[in-house]
Amino acid sequence: MNYAIIGFGRMGRAVDEQASGRGHRRTVVVDPTGQGAEILPRIEASALRDVDVAFEFSLPGGAEGNVLSLLEAGVPVVCGTTGWRPSAAAEAAMRASRAGVVVAPNFSVGMNLFYRLVREAARLYGTAGLHQPFVFEAHHRGKRDVPSGTARHLASILVETDPRLNEVHEGNPAEPLPDGTLHVASVRAGSEPGTHTVGYDGEYDRITLTHGARSRAGFALGAVLAAEWIAKRPGLHGFDEVLETLLASR
Repeated sequence: MNYAIIGFGRMGRAVDEQASGRGHRRTVVVDPTGQGAEILPRIEASALRDVDVAFEFSLPGGAEGNVLSLLEAGVPVVCGTTGWRPSAAAEAAMRASRAGVVVAPNFSVGMNLFYRLVREAARLYGTAGLHQPFVFEAHHRGKRDVPSGTARHLASILVETDPRLNEVHEGNPAEPLPDGTLHVASVRAGSEPGTHTVGYDGEYDRITLTHGARSRAGFALGAVLAAEWIAKRPGLHGFDEVLETLLASR
């Protein structure tokens, strides 16, 4: 594939390394803060003529416009911009698009399998009713969104699955949390690439499930797998569909 990278920060560079390692060719880089003649400051339709897929890992404020511009140009998109939540209008446009788009808060294969473990844990512990759940996440100091999109997705899984839960509290509570509230706590320090823990605390024991990323390479590889998968599929998709195909092929 010929690919474009929109947003050439740490994740964009990690994706570039994984994509080139799998034999794909970078033809366009767009980054408003980038340096060098080969980096465009904005998306230009004329530069996308030979692009088969674009990776969008920019900033939350620009992600929606970037994705819609790419789809309007007929370029499939893999978008993992942290902190971006598409508007209702953008979601409708993505679903109707003839060029496909995969949007996910986390493209790690390991994390997406972790989601499935968490869902089953929520079902079991929620039914038993003896342990209270929580979510904890830690990332490097430079991460822009708090809590992470992954932590929010884990929280949504718990609320959807555990019948005792009906709302989420993010950050440190100023007073005791009411029953039915899931607490999501965050830490930002150092160079931590990402740790997420889902825990169940009870009177007699505590159970924790933890996913710890060693680097951005796992996220980047998943994004490249998504790009290979989306090539001829229209509309909006999640990484869970990519994972289903991967599991079936094994």
